Amino acid sequence: MEKRQLGKTDLYVSIIGFGSWAIGGPAMAGTTPLGWGDVDDTTSMKALLRACELGINFYDTADIYGLGHSEELIGKVFGNRGDIIVATKVGYRLGRDDSIIKDFSSQHILKSCEESLRRLKRERIDLYQLHSAKVTDLQQGECIDALEQLRERGKIRYWGTSLNTFKPEPEAEYLMEKNLGWSFQLVLNIINQRSIPLLRKAAEQGYGTIVRMPLQFGLLSGKFTRDTRFPDTDHRSFRLTAEIISQSRDALESVSLLAEKYGISKSSLSLSFCASFPEVSTIIPGMKTLEQVEMNTAGIERLSQKDLRMLAELYTDKFAAIVELMEKQG
Repeated sequence: MEKRQLGKTDLYVSIIGFGSWAIGGPAMAGTTPLGWGDVDDTTSMKALLRACELGINFYDTADIYGLGHSEELIGKVFGNRGDIIVATKVGYRLGRDDSIIKDFSSQHILKSCEESLRRLKRERIDLYQLHSAKVTDLQQGECIDALEQLRERGKIRYWGTSLNTFKPEPEAEYLMEKNLGWSFQLVLNIINQRSIPLLRKAAEQGYGTIVRMPLQFGLLSGKFTRDTRFPDTDHRSFRLTAEIISQSRDALESVSLLAEKYGISKSSLSLSFCASFPEVSTIIPGMKTLEQVEMNTAGIERLSQKDLRMLAELYTDKFAAIVELMEKQG
């Protein structure tokens, strides 16, 4: 599998990485789902191993995914293997009433890093990411000081920031202006192309870029119908409404034809779209089964400039309005 350098780091990551949110399981914050419904740990661990066999060396998780369970599974499967690159995130915790609390304090970050290392069974974390920090969090400086402390202590190799889904620019601009951090994680897919200008600017300044949501929560796989509904333990139950699914299916007819042109699946086309940007370091579709691992590692093509222009026009004409609808859902 193709490997690309993560910005100015010495990490060379597989173009397809393993998004590990789903394997965390159906954790809840009060009545708000934090996961993707029920999963089976045995199946998840087999998926992790198969991904490694197929050349995936980059595994992205977070301490809030399954309230640490995603990290634990990665630790059980890979431990401290040097050929495996692990990225995790910090910045959220559960409050006493089971609500989600944002916490970018130095105390929380230092403590959480130790807990993540224990769950991951690693001596150090390759990439430690602030989980959707805001400019105000960065300006206070406490989180950045904590990350630099962790680097000095050898607990982490590099740090970056996982940016806001719909408005990633403010935090990225702040960090680039001050030349802080090594990477950004942002949303990019055929439906949501808002981040392309930022992607290019970040690469020019030497930042690595991790693309999340390349399949837009499964919408780009083409497997959802207008009657699709999700269980209450799946966060898509409130994010992917019937209206969003219906409008997306209508708009994606042209994309289906493009997949046929390249002779690949709709999912592979969506991943190929992201991989066609040389500024992208790695792409992390969510995976939890052997079938998903094999589907997401097959048929990655470099799309022509003509087809990329067509998809950009499709975004302007149809998808941008759908993204606005998604933003309202949260």
